[in-house]
Amino acid sequence: MRPPRVALRAALVALAAGCGRAEGGAAPFSAEELAWLRNLSPVGAPPASPGNSAADDGRAAALGHALFFDRRLSAGGQVSCAICHDPERRFTDGRPRAVGLAEGRRNTPTLVGAPWFPFLGWDGRKDSVWSQALSPLEAPDEHGLCREDAVRLIAAAYREPYEAAFGALPEVVEIAPQGPPFTAPGSVAGCERRAGAAASEAERAAIDRVFANVGKSLEAYVRRLAPAPAPFDDYAAAVLAGDPTGGGHLSASAVRGLRAFIGGARCVLCHHGPLLSDREFHNLGLPPAFGASEGDPGRWLGARMARVDPFRCGGELSDAQRCPELEFLDAEQDALQGAFRTPTLRHVAETAPYMHAGQVATLEEVIDFYRALPGEATTGRRDPLLSPLDRGVSAADLLSFLRSLTGTPPDAVWRAPP
Repeated sequence: MRPPRVALRAALVALAAGCGRAEGGAAPFSAEELAWLRNLSPVGAPPASPGNSAADDGRAAALGHALFFDRRLSAGGQVSCAICHDPERRFTDGRPRAVGLAEGRRNTPTLVGAPWFPFLGWDGRKDSVWSQALSPLEAPDEHGLCREDAVRLIAAAYREPYEAAFGALPEVVEIAPQGPPFTAPGSVAGCERRAGAAASEAERAAIDRVFANVGKSLEAYVRRLAPAPAPFDDYAAAVLAGDPTGGGHLSASAVRGLRAFIGGARCVLCHHGPLLSDREFHNLGLPPAFGASEGDPGRWLGARMARVDPFRCGGELSDAQRCPELEFLDAEQDALQGAFRTPTLRHVAETAPYMHAGQVATLEEVIDFYRALPGEATTGRRDPLLSPLDRGVSAADLLSFLRSLTGTPPDAVWRAPP
């Protein structure tokens, strides 16, 4: 069982408070600071996937790789996963909010490091990468696809690689393409009505199974996009091996920023662990997105959606029935109102703009936001863990450290269509 959130926070506050400040970055690291270096690096292997037995199958990854770049996996053949998750932008799109068939409500998060998170999406409505991968396919403003059309694409273009990874493709209604291969549904409800009219219960179940495997193949691909070691990791490894200079991998400014990050700036209270994220959800008191008059319920709604999602861990389409993250999920906390997931800070210098709806354009503006913590939360209450960033903390040093978290991109073979 994971430790209670309150107890974990108390331990983190105590540890951060013990670090203190080091002037100039020249003093030896304290025991507490060395403990933080071990906490933050290295990244290591991703955890096991909840409910996807093909997550580390190379055949599934090859299929997911092809599907990721295939625009036919959308209404009218206009959108691929790579449109919003551009490999040359660390699998983001550089926009405040995602644009598929239309503009969405949320910023596009990076896929690099996604398998390390127990809940996906800014509001955590999905409990795995494979389940999350399915949502954009049926969303009218993203891919706008009906799931039986995804099955038709698999049958028409990917039967052999699909069957190599998942076994025989069921022969169900609507699989064989007739006329135009895809139909713009207009809404997910429209998809459900069309599928319901055309298929028996057994046929709909078969369609759902193939559709779930589409998500599982996409997850197998995303697991190949692990964060590469960054200059910070090389520095931490050298320090922990006994080299007080850290092998010269960080500038003096970046070292001062690191010490502020784990000390006086208290950034590690939310940004800890190898992904520099507590993988939790916090209300920052951000303004409503893109001029909306009402706030976004965020995790309060997302937690409820995760519990009933048909593609959740433990559901009929899952390959696992033991799901601790869902089992211990408390969806009734008032603190979930207006709370959003703590993003990874890996490669953060290359994933602007920031926050759940792209409200903050640059890292400099992110630091300014935390210095001021302006306004009151529109929905719920701002997390009491937050306090204004000490004005004595150098923004230039913090920026130098944050830039040191960018490693090499994922292998080139995974950044281009197969």
